[in-house]
Amino acid sequence: MVGQNINGSGWNCEVYTHLGAGAYICGEESALLESLEGKLGQPRVRPPFPANKGGGLYGEPSVINNVETLANVPWIIVNGADAYKQIGTEQSPGTKVFCVSGHVEKPGNYELPLGTTLRELLYTHAGGIPNGRQIKGILPSGGSGPIIRVNGNEDPILDTPLTYEDMAKTGSILGSASVIVIDDTVDATWVASKAIKFFKHESCGKCTPCREGTYWLDKTVDRILRGEAKESDVDLINDVAKNMQGVTLCALGDFAANPIIYTIKNFPEDFKSHLGGKSTPTAPKSAAAAGD
Repeated sequence: MVGQNINGSGWNCEVYTHLGAGAYICGEESALLESLEGKLGQPRVRPPFPANKGGGLYGEPSVINNVETLANVPWIIVNGADAYKQIGTEQSPGTKVFCVSGHVEKPGNYELPLGTTLRELLYTHAGGIPNGRQIKGILPSGGSGPIIRVNGNEDPILDTPLTYEDMAKTGSILGSASVIVIDDTVDATWVASKAIKFFKHESCGKCTPCREGTYWLDKTVDRILRGEAKESDVDLINDVAKNMQGVTLCALGDFAANPIIYTIKNFPEDFKSHLGGKSTPTAPKSAAAAGD
């Protein structure tokens, strides 16, 4: 409950909203705090952490949760934690809002119990793949997570339950559950290019590996797509991406590395197809539906 003198307790709970400037980096908790304080949205050096003195908003201990987490609180207060745990799985209880985009008939947001399979999400709720095309890949957590290779619509990997523990077994992560589907018309090299351009644009520039790494990854992938690269260039971007992991103040450096590392790992043939002077300057027409 919110407002003044809640249930006669003398305790007040006020809610304020602040309009942000749309920066992706401000999804990171310490960059969010910087933005709320009127500063440039960049991650802080930690410790101190937000929950500790000196690390939160205006230096005071602060708890940070996303809207989806807070939306679950009233239901849990009314129905109890045990009832909430009956939804989903033992290790991943509750529901999740799955944001589905890309090559599906009905893109949108679907709130479903954790443990729902990829196949049910994509075919029962999102309407399946347009034009009878085959699924080539899925990004379970948007551009920031490892892409999963799918060998057509009958691939058993589509029967994977959408839980944090089961998605880890596929070599990817559930994360924010921003599920992007690509069909067999899409070049995975183009997917890597699209993702790295996004992260290059959204990097705050504070950490050298992220700032410089995204710049050179973007330039080199463009060269590959133009058919001007050698096999050593593919090895180069793989090496650059791996050297961006675990060395930045926030996770954006790791996020930016994933599209390169896992498209090369899972779709090496797509990169090889551009070597020897073969170019793909633009995406296939149907790839325009693949979402951001």
